[in-house]
Amino acid sequence: MADLKPGDELPIRNRAIILLGPPGAGKGTQARRLSERYGVPQLSTGDMLREQIASGTELGLKAKPLMERGELVPDEIVLGMVEHRVSMPDCAKGFVLDGFPRTIPQAECLGAILKRCGFGRPIVLHFVVDVDHLLQRLTGRRICSVNGEIYNVFERPPKVPGRCDNDGGELVARPDDREEVVRPRLDAYRRRTRVLVEYYAHQGVLSAINADAAPDEVTRELVGILTRAN
Repeated sequence: MADLKPGDELPIRNRAIILLGPPGAGKGTQARRLSERYGVPQLSTGDMLREQIASGTELGLKAKPLMERGELVPDEIVLGMVEHRVSMPDCAKGFVLDGFPRTIPQAECLGAILKRCGFGRPIVLHFVVDVDHLLQRLTGRRICSVNGEIYNVFERPPKVPGRCDNDGGELVARPDDREEVVRPRLDAYRRRTRVLVEYYAHQGVLSAINADAAPDEVTRELVGILTRAN
């Protein structure tokens, strides 16, 4: 479709595009699409942590033992990585930040970082999804044990139940995609992020996205919001 064609200039220059939403809302897919369309980096704190650890930086050396023990990496380390990353030349036109910040203190510190680095006010896109629909997305997810391709028994089932269309590999469910695991995660997300959504709404930088729609429709809505942004 013409309106999904990559290669456009980002309508709003020198701004951070922040994607907020629960697990399974489609943030990763849309972040990749926006990154490809506008030629700006797609950033996530998980990727930043892995890059810092692989490069052996001071921040990476601090984060590595914490991650190996399954502990949360302190905000000061994460925010230090964020500031280092967004100050790189490839972020100068803007960037897409997927799933961060998660708390008000992180949001306040991120705002200070963006100001120090010369960015304008962020554009925050909140992915709103019906809980039952989200449960279907997450509990119905199946992953090919051979090539990692993702299916969904409700929305994108394989031609042969339990087998990958491409190589016949067994389709498996991840342990953390069980409903008894997923539902508490979603409840915790809603409690934690309600105040964050209100924080950005109060600043006048938040737009709600109907993430229940098909991916192409969500992309069109995102592009429309960015095109109208000022």
